[in-house]
Order: sequence, then C-alpha cells, then structure tokens
Amino acid sequence: MGKTIASKIFDAHLRDMPSPGNMILDIDVVMCHEITTPIAIMDLVEKGMDRVFDTSKIKAVIDHVTPAKDSKTATQGKIMRDWAKRHQIKDFFDVGANGVCHALFPEKGFIRPGYTVIMGDSHTCTHGAFGAFAAGVGTTDLEVGILKGVCSFRAPETLRVILSGKLGTGVTAKDVILAVIKRLTVNGATDKVIEFVGPVVEAMTMAARMTLCNMAVEAGATSGLCLPDKVTAEYLWPFIKDDYTSLEAAVADFHKWHSDPDAPYAAVIEMDISTLAPQVTFGFKPDQVKDISEMAGTPVDQIYIGSCTNGRIEDLRAAATILQKSAKKGTDLFLTCL
Repeated sequence: MGKTIASKIFDAHLRDMPSPGNMILDIDVVMCHEITTPIAIMDLVEKGMDRVFDTSKIKAVIDHVTPAKDSKTATQGKIMRDWAKRHQIKDFFDVGANGVCHALFPEKGFIRPGYTVIMGDSHTCTHGAFGAFAAGVGTTDLEVGILKGVCSFRAPETLRVILSGKLGTGVTAKDVILAVIKRLTVNGATDKVIEFVGPVVEAMTMAARMTLCNMAVEAGATSGLCLPDKVTAEYLWPFIKDDYTSLEAAVADFHKWHSDPDAPYAAVIEMDISTLAPQVTFGFKPDQVKDISEMAGTPVDQIYIGSCTNGRIEDLRAAATILQKSAKKGTDLFLTCL
C-alpha cells in the first residue's frame, strides 16, 4: 500500500515508537517567539537544563508585541534576547529586524520539503505549504524540542481536499480556505492532516499556499500540506541552488515527498471553486462563513489588515488597491506590516 506525504515524512524522521501509533520524531526546525517560548526557557532553567539541541535548527523572533507595550511584554522580550545571546542562536530576529514569524521564516529559506517543524503557536501549520509537516505544540513539547530536538505525535491520518476549477475575480486563497472550513466545520479535521491538492492549489503562489495551510488548524487539523513542485522550488531557489544542478533537478527530488497514487486517506473531499464568491465570517467561529453578498449593507466599524494568515506584501498591495477605490469615513482601519 502506498503512503501519503505525511506518512513519508514521519517515516523519514522516526526516532522511536514507544507504543503503537505513538511516534517520536526528529525535528528539523524548532521555531520560537516571545509569547510561548519564555515559559519554556524559564522552566528549563529552573530544571537545570538550560541547553539547546542544535543552535542552527533554532529560529527565534520577537513578533507578537513589538515594541513591548508594558513591563510584562518587555520581560518576555528580555528573556528571549538573553537566551539567544547565551546560546549564540544566530537566527534570532529582534525588534527592528523582525516580522510575523510565519511570513519571516519562510522568506529566510528556513523551511524545506520533507521537514518536520514545531512551534508553540497554533498557526505553525502555515509551513506545510512547502511540503513539510509543521505543527503547533504546547509548552512541554516545545521544551523537549529545544532540549533534545524531538517531538511526539500520533501516526497521522490524512484528509485529502481536492480543489478543482479556477479562482474567480476577487477570490483569493483566504476565500478558498474559509469555504473549506465551512464545509468541514471547526471539528471536521481534528487530529488529522489536511492534504491540499488539485488544479487550484497547483496554480497558487507560495504566499497563497501558505494562507491555505495556515488556517488548516481552524478545522481542527494538526497540519495542512501542499505537495512541493516547481512553484516551491522557484521560491526556495536562492537558498537551495547550491544543492542542485538545476531547478528541474530540485523539482524531481521534491517528487519523493508526493503522496503515492494508492495512498490511504481517512476521507477525500472534492470541491469545485469555479463559482466561489469572496467569503466573509459573520460570527466568532471560522466555520460561520457566508458569501460577501449576503452581508451587503452590514455596517463595519473596524477593519484589520494583515496577520500571519495573509499579511504579506502581496496582501497589503491588494488591500491598497481596494482602498484607493473605496474608503469610507468613520471606519477605523488597523494595519500590521510586521
């Protein structure tokens, strides 16, 4: 029987299997930010285990509150700075050289196909866009990752989502993933990996694929993945050009991380998004989604542009284009470019 991309990655990184279905994986990248990591750092210090397994595989950033807004967030930043200096962590991005972690780290070339990636952040699944298994973890798992470079996961079940058709005018990857979540519901992919495939995904840029995978967790998924291809290789080329004789060679090598034709899936869902309209959420849950036309006439008091989901330069330019055509007085607009 064939294997899914998730199963292939798990097999390639398996360190131990202490019980059936419980797999200890070697981790390629441990990402850290100043909200969840200081707790792990201080706990390791208190236990007398203030060490890191490999300084080259630790990537750290101050990105959630920058600059600090009070003494508590200033302390969180100081803990990160002192820790990075103490362990000579080269890839530490302080205020002034930072950015949203899930945009910054891929732009630095830290994520590659077939990698295992963890972080104390639920939207770590963003990095599955590169054909990596990337998952948010709790403090204890983050500590173990920092200290020993391993993490425990259950053997993955995969939910395959086939996206066919072509994006209509004004429809983006954010609309696509909202439509997927609406169909799956917030519990529909719990404890599963979502594998996004199909013509729509193949036509997406890496930025769009990151948006798609970023919100897999909103359907309960552990991670979201796309199959690495030429688009992936072109994005990563500045960082991998010394590893391959040509772009085509990189694409051919990436193919080893593609799911086999006879790979087993927990379920397969097909969605034709040719007629999909721009989407909008109307409640506090991400599966409360409507076509934007259904919200016509609804007053809007505040607008927030930019996030780890779609706050990249492509998104800000798209927003600027719309704002040049239409902007209403009396509406508060918030923008993040970090």
